[in-house]
Amino acid sequence: QVQLVQSGGGLVQPGGSLRLSCAASGSIRGINSMRWYRQAPGMQRELVASITAPGSTYVVDSVQGRFTISRDVGKNTIYLQMNSLKPEDTAVYLCAAETIYGTLDYWGQGTQVTVSS
Repeated sequence: QVQLVQSGGGLVQPGGSLRLSCAASGSIRGINSMRWYRQAPGMQRELVASITAPGSTYVVDSVQGRFTISRDVGKNTIYLQMNSLKPEDTAVYLCAAETIYGTLDYWGQGTQVTVSS
C-alpha cells in the first residue's frame, strides 16, 4: 500500500505562482512513476505532468514552459511548480502513483487550484 498526501494549492491571481506537493509513504519501491492530473468541472481528468523512477519528466503541451515537475527523493515527495497561472488552469489537482504493473492504484486527496482576479 502507498499513501499519497497532497499540500499546497489555493486561490491565486492570473500570472501568479503556486507549488503543489505530494508526499508518498508505504510501499514506495513498487512505484514506477508519479503523476499530476487535474480535473476541471465538467471536464475529463487530464494528465499534467509525470516523473519516472529514474527521473525522466514529462509535461503536457498546454503547460509547457509554465509548470515544472520535480522531486525530493529523500523526502519521497514530488512537486508541481506552477508559474504564469491562467484562469484555465483552475481545477482540482491530484497526484497519483503508477505501479510497476502499469496501474494507477494510488491517489492523493486532491487540492483545489483557483486562478481568478
